[in-house]
Amino acid sequence: MSDKEFKPFVPADTDMKEFTLRAVLLGVLMAVVLGSANAYLGMKAGMTVSATFPAAVVAMAVLRAFRGSILEENLSRTTASVGEALVAGAIFTLPAFVIAGVWEDLNYWDCTLIMAVGGVLGVLFVILLRRPLVEEAGLPFPESRACAEVVKAGQHGASGARYVFGAMGLAAVFEFFKNPNGIRVITEHVTRFFPFKISRMDLFAGEASSSSAVYGGGMLVQSPGASPALIGVGYIIGIRLASWAFAGGVLGWLVFIPLAMFFNPGLAAYRAAGESWQSIATQVWLTQVRPFAVGAMLVAAFYTLFKMRKPLVDGIGKAFSDFRLSQSGNYKPSRLEQDLSFKWVSISVLLLIIPIIILYWYFSGSMLSAVVAAVVMTVAGFLFSAVAGYLVGLIGGSNNPISGLTLSTLLVAALLMVWLGTTGVHGVAAVLGVAGVVCCTAGVAGDMLQDLKVGHILGGTPRRMEIAEIIGVIASALVLTGPLWLLHNYTPGGIGGVNLPAPQAGLMALMAKGIVSGEMAWPLVIMGGFFALGLILLGGGSPMLVAVGMYLPFYSTFAMFVGGVIKATLEWRVRRTGEQAKTAAENNGLLLASGFVAGESLTAVLLAVFVFLKLNFTKSPVFDFATEVANRADAGWYSALVAGFGWAMPWLGLIIFTSIAWVLIELPARKAAEADKKLAA
Repeated sequence: MSDKEFKPFVPADTDMKEFTLRAVLLGVLMAVVLGSANAYLGMKAGMTVSATFPAAVVAMAVLRAFRGSILEENLSRTTASVGEALVAGAIFTLPAFVIAGVWEDLNYWDCTLIMAVGGVLGVLFVILLRRPLVEEAGLPFPESRACAEVVKAGQHGASGARYVFGAMGLAAVFEFFKNPNGIRVITEHVTRFFPFKISRMDLFAGEASSSSAVYGGGMLVQSPGASPALIGVGYIIGIRLASWAFAGGVLGWLVFIPLAMFFNPGLAAYRAAGESWQSIATQVWLTQVRPFAVGAMLVAAFYTLFKMRKPLVDGIGKAFSDFRLSQSGNYKPSRLEQDLSFKWVSISVLLLIIPIIILYWYFSGSMLSAVVAAVVMTVAGFLFSAVAGYLVGLIGGSNNPISGLTLSTLLVAALLMVWLGTTGVHGVAAVLGVAGVVCCTAGVAGDMLQDLKVGHILGGTPRRMEIAEIIGVIASALVLTGPLWLLHNYTPGGIGGVNLPAPQAGLMALMAKGIVSGEMAWPLVIMGGFFALGLILLGGGSPMLVAVGMYLPFYSTFAMFVGGVIKATLEWRVRRTGEQAKTAAENNGLLLASGFVAGESLTAVLLAVFVFLKLNFTKSPVFDFATEVANRADAGWYSALVAGFGWAMPWLGLIIFTSIAWVLIELPARKAAEADKKLAA
């Protein structure tokens, strides 16, 4: 069904303030902040969530104080959300340079150039695709419509800012006491006042292997991660998608790993050498299950492209048809249909290929390889921009599988590098460079199409939104390498460690090194591909999410499943209410879940900053007095206190789970009840 007859919230003939300095500056600031939050979340959980909802709420809360218009709020939100999209592409690929051993650390200018070029290309490609996908494809755009409803409600005083900031504060408190850097701030200076068991401290210091890691707040080994962010992600994607990801975790950890250990008697030698069974299981997961998941992801990515072949071809054809009409003067768009000039967009795409070739030449050391890689990147970037936009329109921006799409590009690029003779470190660098640009392009494209749909509903001007997106991309690219560097250098274990597993980046590194060096575990990859084919033939599920679930640590998918269960519980709770009440509960829950995600993620980034700056929170009279009291206390009662605290520690994770469940169920349910009462009155 086309949106041609749709009436926007702000009519086309309205002259309202939209592209203003304050709106752009606020959007850029939020882009950097929300992008930093998603950098942590993506490397911890293997996925990011859309920043559209929290950005919309913050924009309403701030600009309302300056009497800003709804179109200013829309433009500020559009600018802000691109930071999350850009960093999603970055964290799925850029850490792979470090994990693969190509870089010793994250290089600022290399990372910035990859993000800037990829992000700007994503914006330019979307300009060609906006009309067929946003206006004429008949896609539901679930998150876009929900966000538009939140913004409309904000015009009547119901912005929901207190829910976002309240959830952020609660998540920040939890994160401070469970983050390795937060605990370090306390324990390094108040060693006896706030005691912890030695096994926990080993983990916090980054010295424990994954075999001793207790992720559920100390309750059970590999129990659901006591993480507001992970639970919030599960809540946002819902029980169905969370269940598929959890199913992958169950298959990987509770089926495939035990089978591999049972049928491999050679592992007994490691057990005899003193290795724990859990440590051995982790090695099986890294070396056997993950390559298996790679094959499943590849087949799932190509299957996604195959399913989309008709709308993809039709959409691209429609975009160029409109371009020809506009050039002939037979098509005069209204304010709501004005895009940046297709002519200049096409010229800009061609010009951007030049720095891309130079960058790939720098990576590969071969001009021929650089040109081939640039061509592959440009074609794949455009195709996957359309794929990402279509998927966002179908299932929402939080579920955009850009890592799976990037894997397809990486596979082609790696095989081409081997064919051209570019191997070793140079070949791996070139392959990861292609993947980085394509991933940033697809991430920005999907997010921007979601933003443009919100603007389409509200009555925003596409041309102004497109300019704001380009500004947001460039500003974010210049800044976001900083948070990535901080998280890598000041989180125990760094990128790829137990605290920041960065699953997609590890996957990219494994693929690039394996193919280019000829050491890829192809039998496992092929088996994974057939496994995904079996899931496709069964129908009704998501092979990509199952594969991602196998690739992630079990505690991550378990925590997301808990979030999905909480969402399902809320839906059951409000099942007898009216549609308006259900919508109110859903929007309120999304705001709270977004607050949990942002609160934990931003706190983790800030703690890394504090450790980097060597800030000392405990040089205060209160802490000095408490430490002195503890040091002089009678050993008997102090030992009892330590023992009591140590006994209680395994159950502290329950505080996080019960608090989050209560907030995500009770508060939205109350909103639904209020909406029903208003309707009845």
